[in-house]
Amino acid sequence: MTKLNAGDAMPETTLVGPDGPVQLRDRIGKPLVVYFYPKDETYGCTKEACSFRDQYEDFIAAGAEVIGISRDDAESHRKFRENHRLPFTLLSDPRGEVAERWGVRAPLGIPGRSTFVFDKAGVVRHRFDANLRFGKHVDEALAIVKSLV
Repeated sequence: MTKLNAGDAMPETTLVGPDGPVQLRDRIGKPLVVYFYPKDETYGCTKEACSFRDQYEDFIAAGAEVIGISRDDAESHRKFRENHRLPFTLLSDPRGEVAERWGVRAPLGIPGRSTFVFDKAGVVRHRFDANLRFGKHVDEALAIVKSLV
């Protein structure tokens, strides 16, 4: 397992989107917040997603895009987005391969919670790992995005 850290370029990464494969590098050109979370509709993941939702306009105003990633499939993501009115993209990493390559792991090998902020060139400017401080992911990501302007 490698670990993607500040200063590293975004690796070639393909995930499953609602309409098929999505290349994350295609999103480069503006700041990008990518957050990994364990599971749709669980307490902490819902709290985190709703925090990103509630500050989404601030991310957009700062020129950034937000993307959430978990192992859940596209149908689970669709329901999660609809249930909580999430305005951002949710992508699937069904076998956890991308999370593994990026070094996202919680204790005991369960899916972890990490947030990455990429600049418009696709370089990691910030990485935050915390499985229990859900709102802190959003606060730190927004502060970094605003500093990139």
